Amino acid sequence: GTLRVIQDPGELQVTAGDKVALGCRVEVAEGWVQLRMEWVKDGGPGVLCAARLHLVTPTPLAPCAPWVQLAWQYPQATLSLLRAQGNDSGHYLCRVTLEI
Repeated sequence: GTLRVIQDPGELQVTAGDKVALGCRVEVAEGWVQLRMEWVKDGGPGVLCAARLHLVTPTPLAPCAPWVQLAWQYPQATLSLLRAQGNDSGHYLCRVTLEI
């Protein structure tokens, strides 16, 4: 099947202390059992946040780290940084794997 992932916003400028929301829209042409979603940040220690997501089961604000939360309601996932800091600047990537 076809898997399409769209991140939004493409670029964002924030002030230290602001809450930041990064979106990841997932479009799948065929039915699926679950997705594995990973958020990675350039220059970071690896995966910032990871979760297995189901089509019909929303994930309300799952904590990934003390300052990071992930929410899921098909077809949109939102990664929230609760209080942006200077070291949060960089490029974030939503990586999605379709699990069958």
